[in-house]
Amino acid sequence: MKKIETIGIVGAGAMGRGIAQIAAQAGLQVLLYDLNEQAVAAARDNLGQTWEKLAGKGKITAEAGQAALARIQPCSDLKAMSAAQLVLEAVVERLDVKQSLFQQLEGIVAEDCILASNTSSLSITAIAAACSRPERVVGYHFFNPVPLMKVVEVIDGLRTDRAIGDALMDLARAMGHTAVRAKDMPGFIVNHAGRGMNTEGLRLVQEAVAPFYQVDAVMREQAGFRMGPFELMDLTGLDVSHPVMESVYQQFYDEPRFRPSPITAVRFAGGLLGRKTKEGFYQYVDGAKQVPDAPAVPALPEGMKVWLAPYHPVGHKRAAALLKELGVGVIATDTPPADALIVVTPYGEDTSSVVAEYQLDGERTVALDTFFGLEQGKRRVVMCSPATLPKWRDAAHALLASDGTAVSVIDDSAGFVGQRMIATIVNVASDIAQQTIATPGDIDLAVSLGLGYPRGGPLSMGDSLGAALILDILRNMHRVTGDARYRASLWLQRRVQLGLPLTAEPASVAA
Repeated sequence: MKKIETIGIVGAGAMGRGIAQIAAQAGLQVLLYDLNEQAVAAARDNLGQTWEKLAGKGKITAEAGQAALARIQPCSDLKAMSAAQLVLEAVVERLDVKQSLFQQLEGIVAEDCILASNTSSLSITAIAAACSRPERVVGYHFFNPVPLMKVVEVIDGLRTDRAIGDALMDLARAMGHTAVRAKDMPGFIVNHAGRGMNTEGLRLVQEAVAPFYQVDAVMREQAGFRMGPFELMDLTGLDVSHPVMESVYQQFYDEPRFRPSPITAVRFAGGLLGRKTKEGFYQYVDGAKQVPDAPAVPALPEGMKVWLAPYHPVGHKRAAALLKELGVGVIATDTPPADALIVVTPYGEDTSSVVAEYQLDGERTVALDTFFGLEQGKRRVVMCSPATLPKWRDAAHALLASDGTAVSVIDDSAGFVGQRMIATIVNVASDIAQQTIATPGDIDLAVSLGLGYPRGGPLSMGDSLGAALILDILRNMHRVTGDARYRASLWLQRRVQLGLPLTAEPASVAA
């Protein structure tokens, strides 16, 4: 491969500008073109200001910023791309537009020039199908804002020369980014894996299990995520998130795991896009997210009695330890006394199913999520059935908040909030691995860097929380709901059966 010293960028919007910044900082000559010449001038001015600010903060020297700016060459004609060894498009997300652009470029650039697309959801193979030399067409998917999101997906189309992708992997590292490799499948790695959290969060709200801000709070303060799904969608913008949800779902021929929600369709149509419109799932006043106040903690009843169901051994052990720390003696009888709060600890089941299966008093029964541990300071989640009386709901809330820990009280749901969200995230990532779209290591790397997921990424997260428990959660959710979205990936099932970590690749691959 010829050394890449000059990169052409077509499209001077936020993505094109960000890629130009890291390329110029890495010492590459950058040819920047846009149909709108004013956009090119504005992008170059913006970059100049960015480097001045970085120099002012001591992040770079003033000389380095000036040198980087000098490497940005504005172009008023697409023919200027003839000097590039790589041309990367960052234009509108339409297949016909990208195909037409690459056809034009083929008549301009050298035969060994790489043609790369920054598409987030379109098929690289389909883009390349319009080209006379599809072997030099490749996906090079950066994330916004490019200078801060230090990961890039290199996507091989069916006809892409492997050496082309190798060269872009090396180039990404030279520009200070982490490169991951993916097959040409809908959503690639990050936008594919991201379906787990967003679509499941929307499903929870659609089922009226909890309001969106409670779902976010649980994902942050119980599951350990930096942001919940609704905060993330507000940050990204529904004008980006909703079309990707629809696109991935349709490209996988209505795969139930990726089923979008009418909630985002309605909000998208109404222009409630998120931070960029100052109103999305949250309202933003002077840039600050507005969150409803948490309800007051009820008074703790005197002489409260608790009967802890023994049906789920892991959950029972964790709940018993917490109740002991809270100074509550658990009544050790085979059946619950008539005046005791009944606490169950299901994995993947809803409260109603446990009540029915074990013939418990539904009016006094609540479920406690023990999956993430119950230590002080980590949000706890209590789940009620439609039969649970307010008296017992409030008693459970008061008891579990008695050490100052925040408590979310939710309505009945197979898998609470956190269980079903994490199980879905791990399951989707497992299926990406099963389809060999990317290696387990690249899946974890891409998702941890691209989406900020904790515990090293979704597959490592599954291993740390317990793959066998996650499989139980999925199977129980599938049984309770009958929804195919919860069927377990064979990657997950087989590794649990064999005692292998989810991050383990097959020991051998059939010829």
